[in-house]
Amino acid sequence: MKANRIHQFGPPDVIVFEDVDRPVPGEGEVLVRVKASGVGPWDGWIREGKSVLPQPLPLTLGSDLSGVIEEVGIGVDDFKVGDEVFGVANPRFTNANAEYAVVSARMIARKPKGITDVEAASLPVVAVTAWQMLFDHGGIQSGQTVLILGAAGSVGSYAVQLARSAGARIVATASSKDADYVRSLGAERVIDYRMEFPSRDVGPIDLVLDGVGGEAQTKALALLRRGGRLVSIVSEPDQSEAQRSGVKATFMLVDVTSTALRSISELIEVGKLKTEVGTVLPLSELRQAHEMLEGTRPKVRGKIVLTGS
Repeated sequence: MKANRIHQFGPPDVIVFEDVDRPVPGEGEVLVRVKASGVGPWDGWIREGKSVLPQPLPLTLGSDLSGVIEEVGIGVDDFKVGDEVFGVANPRFTNANAEYAVVSARMIARKPKGITDVEAASLPVVAVTAWQMLFDHGGIQSGQTVLILGAAGSVGSYAVQLARSAGARIVATASSKDADYVRSLGAERVIDYRMEFPSRDVGPIDLVLDGVGGEAQTKALALLRRGGRLVSIVSEPDQSEAQRSGVKATFMLVDVTSTALRSISELIEVGKLKTEVGTVLPLSELRQAHEMLEGTRPKVRGKIVLTGS
């Protein structure tokens, strides 16, 4: 089979599209014929050797995928050959940018009905991240006001939709060119981060979802009501500042599970969550996708997805 591999860490040109043996699923795993696979910033970190997890070389890049189960390993009872599934290949976030991938059965679910494999492959990491920020770490409640930093990004756009479905009032930051898009997702007020930062006139903020970090994170902490929460996927918040403000502030890493994916799937199927695919490329063009991640090639809004071979 063909796979996008790296034999050393480095820039996009270390990616090699090469022949490798088709893998065999072990206990708790399935073999998926990959119809589409996603490309995200974390893939660039892995390629550069900056992953927080050990990444032995050589490795196949990619985590998000959608496809069909070809083989089922020992101990897997929830899936069978022929099932259409989506999810993440493994806890190291590798192996998906290939024609076939061995996948942990605890990190996939049945593909949502009514969407394509390309759309399904754009979902897992970013949609589950938004879900866990809001519900698992943020404890969102109906009627609360949520400030979403970076609302036009892949995670932010799902966070806006999920917060809206939870009955929250949403204040968001985005560029002016993305303001109408973010409003269409459910934001009540969109502030151009290049011109200004939200101030106390937006009202008491119950929850901040931080996809930006840096100075924006620090300013957002000061806007929270006492007892409010900030959840970041970028950096560890200043705990001394959080304590002075009487708020809780946490940094989280996503944990993609079958349970979380099923929750996302249900929302997709009832029309409460929509995907945003940006660029679709052939599987052989992963190097080009990574150049887009680095900004050396133009990138449009939405997830980069690879399809076919």
